[in-house]
Amino acid sequence: MVTKVFSAEQLDDKDPLRLKRDEFALPKDTIYLDGNSLGPLPKAAEVRAHDVVKRQWGDGLITSWNQHQWISMPTRVGDRIGQLIGAASGQVVCCDSISINLFKVLSAALKMNPSRKIIATNRDNFPTDIYMVQGLLDLLGDEYSLRYIDEGNICNELDEDVAVVMLTQVNFRTGKKLDMQKMTAFAQSKGILTLWDLAHSAGAFPVDLDACSVDFAVGCTYKYLNGGPGAPAFIYVAQRHQKDYQQPLSGWMGHSAPFEFSPDYTPDRSIKQNLCGTPGVIGMSILEASLTVFDGVSLKAIDEKSKKLQAFFIAEAKSAGVLDEFTLVSPNVDNRGSQIALAHSDAYAICQAWIAKGVIADFRAPNILRIGFAPLYLCFKDIEIAVQKLSEIIKKQEYKHDIFRQKQAVT
Repeated sequence: MVTKVFSAEQLDDKDPLRLKRDEFALPKDTIYLDGNSLGPLPKAAEVRAHDVVKRQWGDGLITSWNQHQWISMPTRVGDRIGQLIGAASGQVVCCDSISINLFKVLSAALKMNPSRKIIATNRDNFPTDIYMVQGLLDLLGDEYSLRYIDEGNICNELDEDVAVVMLTQVNFRTGKKLDMQKMTAFAQSKGILTLWDLAHSAGAFPVDLDACSVDFAVGCTYKYLNGGPGAPAFIYVAQRHQKDYQQPLSGWMGHSAPFEFSPDYTPDRSIKQNLCGTPGVIGMSILEASLTVFDGVSLKAIDEKSKKLQAFFIAEAKSAGVLDEFTLVSPNVDNRGSQIALAHSDAYAICQAWIAKGVIADFRAPNILRIGFAPLYLCFKDIEIAVQKLSEIIKKQEYKHDIFRQKQAVT
């Protein structure tokens, strides 16, 4: 762990990932602590965006489906994401959004566990996950139900009547990290299928879906994977389930032979069944280029640096007296993801004042200042400066200015 005997400059000099920062197009005079909400622009993505629009689409036109392999992009990018989440080839496909992918998986899981009628999740799960369950249950009727379980007592609240448990590995507010291997094994011992949301996991630390024998997973690519706003999500279906898995959104790209244009749907029995309509080539192509920032680095090294950055932040914040003004609501470093959550009644205004000083973090209702640590482009000097500016805001009570209290559409 980081101690005060090392300066920010010394820590940056010793950082094995320090050169990765050069692969990002970071704005000047800005410290970005919100990569857990939207990753910054990789330079490779900027180059690809021009190429896919001007050359592949502009010059190649429709021939680029074959010439530039647009048609295979969902599985090709899916396999690349699979390398980052511990999934062997053929189990991940890039498509749609987390919300749509949740609808697919939950529908298929209920069909695979027909004697059970309950979906279990925690009430503090990310709202869209819960909303998708509620919408699905509206379609299925009163026979099916949603059961809320306590995030701190999950194993003791799972019974044999649950069909599928839907868990997010890292809590979006507090950063609490669940034990995937333990909870998956326990759920499966009760005959429960497992669905994990990796929104705050993929690209942040090692994830081992295959080793943990996970059944299903979904995730987004615009956070730690830096795919860009609205970048396509991904879906994981364990190989052992693919022959029995059938999701209800039977679009033509999920057909076993889409270009035969048969009037009857025959699902592909591979991970490709999860495809629906024509994939968004431009966004997915940009994502594919963005993933190159992970070339030559391990998720273990990324995780180790994240923990050091977090420890350095806490040490600096304590030294500056900043933590005296907040309640740290994240668990200890071994039980949280790559973020720290600080509670304060004026968290929104503090966040806005910090942004005005060139430090971008984010706010999560009702009272959380959320700080993300993305090790590929953050350095220790960034953290030192960010804490200094936060200390000024607190000591001078700058956050009490009216301009910082005006709620914007996106908080």
